[in-house]
Amino acid sequence: MISKDTKIGELLQEFPDKAEVLLTAGMHCLGCPASQAETLEEACEVHGIDVEELVKELNS
Repeated sequence: MISKDTKIGELLQEFPDKAEVLLTAGMHCLGCPASQAETLEEACEVHGIDVEELVKELNS
């Protein structure tokens, strides 16, 4: 299960198909080395995205 504490690098390694969800939400820096160590919550804060809504979508 994906949570707001899931690191982007781990998420993409385990669920590469979820990259499209992140890109659609506005996270266009998935290849950036710094983003790999960020949690979903941290990335959502930077991009102005509602983390709870994104986690729901990623887990659906």
